[in-house]
Amino acid sequence: MKLTQLSETTLSKIKTLRWDRIIEKHEGPETWESVFRYSEPEFMEIEGRWVLLPVESSSHANITILRTIWSNDGNSLTIFLKDTTYEDDPFFSGFLAVCDRLVNEKFYVAVVYHEWFVIDNQLTASRKTEL
Repeated sequence: MKLTQLSETTLSKIKTLRWDRIIEKHEGPETWESVFRYSEPEFMEIEGRWVLLPVESSSHANITILRTIWSNDGNSLTIFLKDTTYEDDPFFSGFLAVCDRLVNEKFYVAVVYHEWFVIDNQLTASRKTEL
């Protein structure tokens, strides 16, 4: 899916959405309109579903999805990811995104995008072996 495939009505709905951010000590609400104005985002396919994150499309090759948590109703998604575009230290390249599915659409849009220190997954790994 590409943004260019969306109708003007759908793009307008996305532009009115606000999202919360904490990135490089800058925080606060932003609008998707500003994302479109100052960068070139594009949909990413994550586990077979289309997700729009407030990142440059050129960064997609540097993004690794670490964990996804889908809501029971399928309308929300939480993503833990690593983006090494600007920082190759795994500890400092983590992000957390919370995304909601736009009403009557089949894609998700980030409503929260925060820096996150990549936490060692040893607890998760040990739980898997116990099960």
